[in-house]
Amino acid sequence: MAQKKKKKSEFAKLPAEDKTILIIGYTLLGLFCLAIVLPMVYIILASFIDPVTLQNQGLTFDFSKWTTTAYQRVLSNAQIWVGFKNAILYSVLFTVISVAVTLLAAYPMSRDDFKGKGLFNAIFMITMFFGGGLIPTYLLISSLHMLDSMWAVIIPGAFGVYNMIIVRTYYQGIPKDLQEAAEIDGANEMVYFFRVLLPVCTPIIATVAMWNFVGMWNSYFDAMIYLNSASKQPLQLVLRSILIQNQPEPGMVSDTQSTAERAQMAELLKYATIIISSLPLLAMYPFFQRYFDSGIMAGAVKG
Repeated sequence: MAQKKKKKSEFAKLPAEDKTILIIGYTLLGLFCLAIVLPMVYIILASFIDPVTLQNQGLTFDFSKWTTTAYQRVLSNAQIWVGFKNAILYSVLFTVISVAVTLLAAYPMSRDDFKGKGLFNAIFMITMFFGGGLIPTYLLISSLHMLDSMWAVIIPGAFGVYNMIIVRTYYQGIPKDLQEAAEIDGANEMVYFFRVLLPVCTPIIATVAMWNFVGMWNSYFDAMIYLNSASKQPLQLVLRSILIQNQPEPGMVSDTQSTAERAQMAELLKYATIIISSLPLLAMYPFFQRYFDSGIMAGAVKG
């Protein structure tokens, strides 16, 4: 109670303008949270409700009308598991390669004694505003014989200039005394980078790794363009056929008779598939959350 009174007294001491700004800020934040939470709650509840009941009555807490049929159908489909395996494989490989390339590229760009730093910086910045386009990129992938290969999805986007800038800024925020001490102890550039610098960069490494993993996990366009074999398609293409094209895998609705029943089951499968595909990301966030604030802020404060 004393703590609550203290907080109220502190708020009461604020000027009227600050109170107004705080009230508006917290109101907008609350509305933003509701805009995120309410659809999630709706999807979770709808994935358990019988499709006929959901269509006719909407959400209900009558548990006799709840069912796990959608999850059973989704989890029993072989293509879903193939997509899961591919999505995890692509996301992990992409994250490892992208983080490694980003860390190595950001290090020389953070050094004041790197000759040609301005030229490389200009080249990197140009790529943020101009790209070759889809057709030239497709021709390049084809000439490299990477079509219908997982490397066509992983390699082209492995280096992100924005991530490099964030990591470079983080490097620049590390005291120079650390490198000077390592040089006095006889460490060369390689030893300093791998054994001294990287261990103190855990927050930014975790942050960039999470960004890359989530980005690849949610990506489907490159896979749709470059992959033809169903055995190589990630989960996102399966989700696209269910969510956007409204075409669930045949095995999911093969036992339904009428067109109306198929449509109702397809709608239910959408919700269940969204929940199942989101579970890996939801499970990862708590482990990386503690690195986000320190990683993003330390990499964004210094210009």
